[in-house]
Amino acid sequence: MKEQIATTAAPAAIGPYSQAVRDGRFIFCSGQLGLEPASGELAQGVEQQAEQALSNLRAVLGTAGATMDDVVKTTIFLADMADFAAVNAIYARHFGEPFPARSTVAVAALPRGGRVEIEATALVPGQA
Repeated sequence: MKEQIATTAAPAAIGPYSQAVRDGRFIFCSGQLGLEPASGELAQGVEQQAEQALSNLRAVLGTAGATMDDVVKTTIFLADMADFAAVNAIYARHFGEPFPARSTVAVAALPRGGRVEIEATALVPGQA
C-alpha cells in the first residue's frame, strides 16, 4: 500500500509530487535540491547545494524511519559535469560501504537554477 512521506525538515514539494513514497519494502525519495527548508532559498555554490541536498534527503528518510545506510540506489543530476569531483567528495562523506548503486547524469537545467539534485531509493528497515 502506497504511503506518502512528508516532513517540514526538508523543503516542501514544489510541484504535484511527494517528498517520498513508501510502498512495501521500498522508500522512493524524490530528488532533493540544495534548498534550505526554512527559507526555501537555494544554498550558494555547488558544494553547499550538495551538502544541503543530502541533508534534505537524510531528513526525508528519517521521517520514513530509515537512514542513509538503508539507501540502495541514488541518482545525481548535475547542471555541469565539471562539478562531478566536488559533489562526489561530499557524497562519499554521507554514505558508508557498501555504497549504494548510483548513476550521475548531466542535465540541461535543474529547478530553481540548482546545480545538483539527488534522488534515492531505500529499503524499509527491518523488512525482509
